[in-house]
Amino acid sequence: MDTLDSIRINFNPEQLGLLNLCLAFLVFGVALDLKVSHFKSLIQQPKPAFIGLFSQLVLLPLLTLGLIFIFQPPLSLALGMALVASCPGGNVSNYAVHLSGANTALSITLTSVSTLSAILITPLYFVLLSQYIPGAAALSTSLQLQPLDMLLTMVQLIVIPLIIGMGMAHLWPAFTARIHRPVKWLSMAIFLGFVVVAAFSNWSNIVNYLHLVFLIVLVHNTLALLTGYGFAKLNKLSEENARTIAIETGIQNSGLGLILIFNFFDGMGGMAMIAAWWGIWHLISAFSLAMWWSRKPIGLLEKAG
Repeated sequence: MDTLDSIRINFNPEQLGLLNLCLAFLVFGVALDLKVSHFKSLIQQPKPAFIGLFSQLVLLPLLTLGLIFIFQPPLSLALGMALVASCPGGNVSNYAVHLSGANTALSITLTSVSTLSAILITPLYFVLLSQYIPGAAALSTSLQLQPLDMLLTMVQLIVIPLIIGMGMAHLWPAFTARIHRPVKWLSMAIFLGFVVVAAFSNWSNIVNYLHLVFLIVLVHNTLALLTGYGFAKLNKLSEENARTIAIETGIQNSGLGLILIFNFFDGMGGMAMIAAWWGIWHLISAFSLAMWWSRKPIGLLEKAG
């Protein structure tokens, strides 16, 4: 086994429990945005939503497998790439889309649907993708990975916070409006704090292996953004929808992936480093792209199309 496959990220059970709560709180923040009208748009204007979901749920996993075959990374890195590609969209995409002058309503719809479907999609996709990664079958057996256990964890991390958040938004809209922004910023700050603590605790591993992770995440994320944009343009969507789908395809909820790694893969170093660095890098890439696009406003004629 490659040295990178054998290292483990230092994270004790108490920290893991807090990290689980942090992600649940982050999902709760997403749920405060959800309204029934966001899902109605799937019926009223299905084409942009369908293309966006197809880009994220079909093209991104296929792209990931292609990169795994090209790069031939150590097993733990390949599994980390597969898990990130199996995760739903990240909630920071909504702000990045807004900043870029794109379709925020479509962004919220795509994030909402992918997050709700993640309870089934994430475990199912990871198991399916892992079948095409050499050596993954033996690893899953040794770690006794059970899809049902992962499903139950997804219920705790996603379904329950979504129900609480959507219920609060429906029952107490005024109170929800007051706490909405603080909840989002607080949850993101807490999560980034955990990433910093984990990085400090494992600095030697980062120094030794970040160069491998950096290149893979850079290529993976860049191609994800290009795939989303190119696929939208290929299907003759407007510029604002193409920008939205690019960002939604490139931003994944790597925090969920990180928690699943600590829960089910014993903090396997390569997987955790992929998920953690993706979580940092996709913020840099998405907001850099959004700032660049914000300097190129979408014309009213094109926007209407």
